[in-house]
Amino acid sequence: MDLYGIGYSNIRLPNDSSSYIYTYNPRINTFPEEVFVHEFLHSLERNLQERNYEIPELHDYEKYGYKEEGLVGLKQWYGDYMNCNIKSSDGKLVGLDSAVYKMTPPANSDFKYNIDMNFNNEPQNILDEVKNLFTAISRLFGIK
Repeated sequence: MDLYGIGYSNIRLPNDSSSYIYTYNPRINTFPEEVFVHEFLHSLERNLQERNYEIPELHDYEKYGYKEEGLVGLKQWYGDYMNCNIKSSDGKLVGLDSAVYKMTPPANSDFKYNIDMNFNNEPQNILDEVKNLFTAISRLFGIK
């Protein structure tokens, strides 16, 4: 998921421990880990694309003959995608280049305007939202 162009994958789980998300039910949430794998792979995909690697799009599984399967979802596609084991139309094996597993994550110094974001302190109303916006802008420009 892309948050305002900053490339942040965010997966929120409810605080309610009785939520269905914490209980496996094949009619509701087959392969529930899939969302985590999927968003993580988007991060790796983006890292390679920003370095001009040619790789298949994560959502193009049908173009390569993969189908979503009952209880395991796209598990086979994700495994082949990560291991560069997808056969392309010209017979070459494609997927994520192994170089992606050796790349270091970005540091604050890699961004022109870096702002610490506190995702645990979400605004509860419009006044909190405006206050957080002004606080972030103040920090950005060194205003106290």
